[in-house]
Amino acid sequence: MEDLSISEQLLYTTIRIECEYENKKYGTGTGFFFKVADQGGIIPTLITNKHVIKGASVGRLIFCTKDETGKPDDLNHCAVTLDNFEDCWTLHPEPDVDLCLMPIGAIIKQAKLEYGKELYYRMFDQQHLPNEAFMDQVTSIEDIIMIGYPDGIWDKKNNKPIFRKGITATDIKFDYNGKKEFLIDAACFPGSSGSPVVLLNQGVYSDRKGNVYAGGVRVALLGILYAGPQHFVSGEIKTVDIPMGQKNVALSSIPNNLGCVIKAERVKELGEALKKRIRMNDLEQQ
Repeated sequence: MEDLSISEQLLYTTIRIECEYENKKYGTGTGFFFKVADQGGIIPTLITNKHVIKGASVGRLIFCTKDETGKPDDLNHCAVTLDNFEDCWTLHPEPDVDLCLMPIGAIIKQAKLEYGKELYYRMFDQQHLPNEAFMDQVTSIEDIIMIGYPDGIWDKKNNKPIFRKGITATDIKFDYNGKKEFLIDAACFPGSSGSPVVLLNQGVYSDRKGNVYAGGVRVALLGILYAGPQHFVSGEIKTVDIPMGQKNVALSSIPNNLGCVIKAERVKELGEALKKRIRMNDLEQQ
């Protein structure tokens, strides 16, 4: 039986992605764990934005490990370094959908064989994606949390992410500007790219029909942060990817404290792209 509460489990759903790019610049982003179902089995994966890993020659992932009882060993970590990092990822097939996915089964085996460590993480799965019944209940304004590493900030000692809280800024039942996206009202900083945006209700909450629920928990993966509107000094407003670089620069734009979020339904398409790639690789090896 799981000893952790829902909010405690969410602490282990993300991982800090450290990238070294071909131009020798350094940046961090956020990835989260997702379970892809495949022919009765599962494929453990990591999901982030394409722009996080684009041009990355080396990637570093810092995992939490398990203790002898199978519980998280928060003070002992396992750092895995991957060369040719960009090539490790399967991209969403549509160029304008800023999502990519990497299977981590080989990393799990490597950690056990080479380091003698079992990795601890919690995965989102199909059950956490909004379904028709959920969308019928959800209201135009919902509380959300975003889990990640804004400006690269994290609890290094315990290898833990940062929680940010906000609300949906547009109704998630609609496709914002015709895209499978919505906006959130939350502070979105460099390093937050790839952060899961989660609806989490604990205690009392209500649905769009006025029904009140007390003492329950409602959790859903609503989407993935990838960009945010910026107000430029010239007065122009543009939507830009949440940047990766972490260095002192003269600011010429002002964040509007809004984030652009890709709807979680796009994760299904990403999973299908991975399974198609696996089937093609299997055929090539026959």
